[in-house]
Amino acid sequence: QVQLVESGGGLVQAGGSLTLSCVVSGRGINTSTMGWWRQAPGKQRELVAGITENGLTTHKAAVKGRFTISKNNARNTVFLQMNGLKPEDTAVYYCHMVEALSWGQGTQVTVSS
Repeated sequence: QVQLVESGGGLVQAGGSLTLSCVVSGRGINTSTMGWWRQAPGKQRELVAGITENGLTTHKAAVKGRFTISKNNARNTVFLQMNGLKPEDTAVYYCHMVEALSWGQGTQVTVSS
């Protein structure tokens, strides 16, 4: 069974940085497409960034230049480095493995103005 466990969320002032981590068990991320999604109160869940098994990345336009998705296959961990955080980035952030249709429990990111 695939399990994803996110960590690294918290409360930060606007302009600050956070790094989210997603530790995966049950399947190697080196053969999977991984994504970071977020869901703000009253809004639909949206894709923030994705990374393929080959390391190709994509980022939502609103976070390009501020957020960076990466992974460490040896640690079976996916990261989301978030710089220049804005209040509109406030949301619960989820890790997702496409092939396993699996989600983590989410980690709260709150950015104060």
